[in-house]
Amino acid sequence: MEILLQLFISFATVGVFCVGGGYASMPLIQVEVIEKYGWMSMNEFVDIFTISQMTPGPIGINAATFVGSKVAGIPGSIAATAGFVFPSVVIVLLLAYLYYKYGNVGPIRGILNGLRPAVVALIARAGLDIMLLAFWSKEKLPVDVMQTDKIAVLIFILTYIMLKKKKTGTIKLLFSSGIAGLVFYLATGTHP
Repeated sequence: MEILLQLFISFATVGVFCVGGGYASMPLIQVEVIEKYGWMSMNEFVDIFTISQMTPGPIGINAATFVGSKVAGIPGSIAATAGFVFPSVVIVLLLAYLYYKYGNVGPIRGILNGLRPAVVALIARAGLDIMLLAFWSKEKLPVDVMQTDKIAVLIFILTYIMLKKKKTGTIKLLFSSGIAGLVFYLATGTHP
């Protein structure tokens, strides 16, 4: 029962400070899940992050559900997901009340504008952590550039081009990247 309460509180904490969408929640979840409680390794976290992107629904809620499941099964999934969603529901209800009661969102707009740069920093940190793991199988800087996983970089570049130039859908990109990784790594006999 204590672990369920820890999951609820941990993800409620993330939910309170998760401004800017699911990607901004990932570094906050990382701190709670890896650094604070040690419920999983960085490799497991990146796998859960990847699965959360591929499954339907918001990435933060999906990640909470997967982490809760790993830590405490179905009750853990429910506790983590409920914890993640609870603060958002309360905050949205409060903001909607303030908006409709006062009609002046100037101060609220100022707060949100001030949070935007912080959200960018959170997303950038999550991206850097995942890039280090994907390209060098390391969790922290410095890295040895000579040890760069060239297959991972090639898949990254091709995916980026397909995303920007060809406007390929996310599902197709994820599926084709997974297949390309499987083929490249099997053909070369290497693994990340």
